[in-house]
Amino acid sequence: MVPPSAVASPDAATAATGTPDAPAVKDPVKDTILTPRFYTTDFEAMAAMDLRPNEVELEAICEEFRKDYNRHHFVRNEEFEGAADKLDPDTRRVFVEFLEQSCTSEFSGFLLYKELSRRIKEKNPLLAECFAHMARDEARHAGFLNKSMSDFGLQLDLGFLTANKAYTYFKPAYIFYATYLSEKIGYWRYIAIYRHLEKNPDSKIFPIFNFFENWCQDENRHGDFFDALMKAQPSTVTGLKARLWCRFFLLAVFATMYVRDVARKEFYEALGLDAREYDKYVIAKTNETTARVFPVVLNVDHPKFYERLEQLVQNNAELSKADEGSAPAPLKALRKLPFWIANAAVMAKLFLTSPIRSEQFQPAVR
Repeated sequence: MVPPSAVASPDAATAATGTPDAPAVKDPVKDTILTPRFYTTDFEAMAAMDLRPNEVELEAICEEFRKDYNRHHFVRNEEFEGAADKLDPDTRRVFVEFLEQSCTSEFSGFLLYKELSRRIKEKNPLLAECFAHMARDEARHAGFLNKSMSDFGLQLDLGFLTANKAYTYFKPAYIFYATYLSEKIGYWRYIAIYRHLEKNPDSKIFPIFNFFENWCQDENRHGDFFDALMKAQPSTVTGLKARLWCRFFLLAVFATMYVRDVARKEFYEALGLDAREYDKYVIAKTNETTARVFPVVLNVDHPKFYERLEQLVQNNAELSKADEGSAPAPLKALRKLPFWIANAAVMAKLFLTSPIRSEQFQPAVR
């Protein structure tokens, strides 16, 4: 599921490092607007949802989940042995950061889906079963990522995160928008990296990337589930209110990803990718995919779109600078205030840019 800077301090990936057989527990990064969040929702409202408007499609998707195509996919092989030792310190640092962010995001999805499956099982068994299958997939992904972290002598204490990380409440409709986008953008992120490394095998810095092709199919199926679920709840994708919220979540997800990825561009450079060009591709493909269910999509080809995202990048860099040093918290907040205001103004301009109605964007699909 998706995320001052998201980049950890230079020593964060190597501090208190253990061994692959006895990894040290890594302190979680400080929560910011860019780090992955944990979510909760209105479980009673979810349990009461009427699926009949699109029950046939949801049942078909659940049958796909039951087949568990990736049951035997996430099996480590000899390629992992010694692979961590081949990375230089800078690449090692940014790669561990990538593993941590990705593991936290996948684990966030597991917790939400597992709790949903448990809480609505009696009143809405089909929906509960779908969430249980998705929780299985997310747990598998998180475990695989955390095991890769242990190759670097570090691991996340997922039990500690469960108990201590702050949870953000989203009403069900917002959960649909956020998780649908997270799953679909995850698909395009993973498949783009996989296809790039297929063509450029010398840039494959770690064997975990060999698993991305099948892995991203889990993300795609999860996104299809939320697509079908929103169609079963027509109010989430029809009317003025839905159009406004879809615009908001598209913008929030795209802007967060762009700012985060540019801030940690060294990771993408290690893979032979340009973070900005990579994100532009992922944003374009996700925007196109989203038109299958959202009533509107963003005009990402607008001449001001990426210019304004770059303003967010610059403001975020200044916010990170303001966080550095030993100044008292009130003084830091005062220094950051102009950049918070500037970010709010940029986001308002982006939101007010006219969107594209999806029936015009993808008439053949819709």
